[in-house]
Amino acid sequence: MPSTPNGAADGSGAPPSSAASDGRPAGRPGATLAVLAAAQFAVVLSTSIVNVALPSVRDSVGLSDAGLSWVVNSYGLTFGALLLLGGRAADLVGGRRILLAGLALFAAASLGAGLSTAPWTLIAARAAQGVGAAAVAPAALSLVMRHFPPGPRRGRALGVWGAVSGAGGAAGVLLGGVLTETLGWPWVFHASALAAAVVLAATMVLVPADPVPGRGPRRLDLTGAVTVTTGLVALVYGLTTAGRSGWSDPWVLGSMTAAAVLLALFVLVERRHPAPLLPPRLLTTGSVGPANLVMALLGAVWVGLFFFLPLYQQQVLGHGPLQAGLSQLPLAAANMAGSSLAPRLARRLGPAVTLAAGLLAQVAGLLWLARISATGTFAAAVLGPIVVIGLGLGIAFVQLTGAAVTGVQSADTGLASGLVNTTRQVGGALGLAALGTLAASRTAAFEHHYSHAAALTEGYRAAFLASAAVVAAGAALTPLLARRHPAPPSTEPPPAPAPDPGPPGNSAARTTPTTR
Repeated sequence: MPSTPNGAADGSGAPPSSAASDGRPAGRPGATLAVLAAAQFAVVLSTSIVNVALPSVRDSVGLSDAGLSWVVNSYGLTFGALLLLGGRAADLVGGRRILLAGLALFAAASLGAGLSTAPWTLIAARAAQGVGAAAVAPAALSLVMRHFPPGPRRGRALGVWGAVSGAGGAAGVLLGGVLTETLGWPWVFHASALAAAVVLAATMVLVPADPVPGRGPRRLDLTGAVTVTTGLVALVYGLTTAGRSGWSDPWVLGSMTAAAVLLALFVLVERRHPAPLLPPRLLTTGSVGPANLVMALLGAVWVGLFFFLPLYQQQVLGHGPLQAGLSQLPLAAANMAGSSLAPRLARRLGPAVTLAAGLLAQVAGLLWLARISATGTFAAAVLGPIVVIGLGLGIAFVQLTGAAVTGVQSADTGLASGLVNTTRQVGGALGLAALGTLAASRTAAFEHHYSHAAALTEGYRAAFLASAAVVAAGAALTPLLARRHPAPPSTEPPPAPAPDPGPPGNSAARTTPTTR
């Protein structure tokens, strides 16, 4: 397995010019990392903060049940589908420039969502939020990889990155409940707008500037972007609709057929385009391919966990939204602890063993969680399992994030960052659709013989058991990450040398090539 955040240099990743000669990132590394981590936290937070507020949103705006689902899906679809484009744009235009543009759009869209009084304006604003998030997430991770070269400092930086990513989901549930019960549902979105505005201002001051674009050609694969975006939208739409209308529904069949055609077309386009959005060589570089496959499996379980846990607590244990949100704090704390431990464990045990241990810890926790009952309590049935799951999730996320972006050419770090986020989002959508169908069918099978709470519990237990099997499959794939392949020479024109725009000492802003 290539060196993930474990202190071993891999000879690639961030170029030497992005760091000082002693291996430290140029400028103010602590402040830069804090800003980039805050950007990632804002994106992850917005994925879950709206869930608790949905009933209030429906009553206030006048949404139907089907329309209510699109308050969530419109964000997730545009976010997941456009991440590759956001990553490539960060490589071509500059990570800081794309980050600033994404934060500005995200803040404006969040404000628009909070001010919405009609269903279509709210759904459109949530879609625009997803577009902004698709620019922010890969650009921020690309900047982390470029300003923190391979070694212990990158390991610690990715540990912070993993901690805030894991905490964002749980914090969203908690903050959503607090804001909805105190200030009202619009503040769920206003809070996101305020956070994005603060991060935007901090980025302008604390993140080193991108170099002046060189004279080399900057080509963006728009055909590939359109085909992969529409293909993923069709795929996720078909899966989410199937859970409500069944697999024989004409819209489901049409969407799945369109997804297959568009994604096949995307593969053909990428093989022929001179500057493809997703170069086929990238998937065979380092451990990018297997790391993204395991990340997709991890994403399926991650999204499903945050979906089913609040449902079990509210529909079976009788917790309110705020209490359910507070109950996510142990999971978030364990996730942050696992993310912090991951670099040290990797240096001591090796990255492959550390990743396998993190995944197997999740398997154990999910099997334990599958023992829930309709008459249980949070302390007895949920608290212990989620602590174990959180520790394993934090460890595995840091290792996979590093593996998915390590070993690639410096000009492709934004693209690799977008790809790993895409696989997590798409894996989450696919996994949630499959797990939701499994849980619903299991509940229906027990509905006539058990109480409603007991039948729901059987469905959730089945989902957690299936999640354990998915993570176990990911653990079985970890030996593939040990097969290291060097990055092949790029077939694209090399970047033209950029002039020195910055003051002496700002080596990151002065010479780091981020455009072509």
